[in-house]
Amino acid sequence: MKLPPNILTIAGSDSGGGAGIQADLKTIMALGGYGMSVITALTAQNGEGVLGIHAPEPEFVLLQLQAVREGFPVAAAKTGMLFSAPIIRAVAGALRERDFPLVVDPVCVSQSGSRLLQEDAVEALKQDLLPLCDLLTPNRPEAEALTGLPIADKAGVLAAGEALLRMGPRAVLIKGGHMEKDSVVTDYLFMVGEAPRSLAQPRVETPNNHGTGCTLSAAIATNLGKGLSLPAAVSNAQEFLNRALRYSYTPGRGCGPVNHAVGCMLH
Repeated sequence: MKLPPNILTIAGSDSGGGAGIQADLKTIMALGGYGMSVITALTAQNGEGVLGIHAPEPEFVLLQLQAVREGFPVAAAKTGMLFSAPIIRAVAGALRERDFPLVVDPVCVSQSGSRLLQEDAVEALKQDLLPLCDLLTPNRPEAEALTGLPIADKAGVLAAGEALLRMGPRAVLIKGGHMEKDSVVTDYLFMVGEAPRSLAQPRVETPNNHGTGCTLSAAIATNLGKGLSLPAAVSNAQEFLNRALRYSYTPGRGCGPVNHAVGCMLH
């Protein structure tokens, strides 16, 4: 029997279970990986918002990462909520030497509008982590925050994508969920030395979109760990997220999560 690839998520915990570490681990398992975690922050949250954040010392974040890497061969990794500049610098330093692909989801603000990345951490993210990653997956507000460029149309997306590539990532996926409101959502994939690719999916009208960014980046990392090419990993992850949105539901009050269990229906 072929063993599942070991996929590592370095992110914050969501006590409501719909985003962060919890969404990542559900996604990784649904797509056939074995999930491992390094928790960068605890959040007290539910579908209505974030009540509080508690972050461990960077040294303890590093200790978790050391334990995982010494105990398991890592096939791929992703980062999500990193919260502070010291944590970002610590994680970046530890990941500078590695032999697996790294997906960076530059989580800045929660779906409910709560800030998940301290303002002084944006520069650390740009300087220390972006040059290390194989794929950066910002949404529209995150791409605007990282580049300082307004994104109102396709031309804005293309300009921001090229600007982000110049910051050092090997590839950038600008997600289109915050863009047009027509029947499709178009993500744009930028890879060094290649023309941008537009990747469209049908728009799913649902109030249950908590954890979409976490789920997509975890799915891409899992697919890379399984040996898929980057374009195939992204396309497969898009399909998984689109299906998870179509079968989403509301387990409690407020914004519900996508349905990660749909991965079991795909295999």
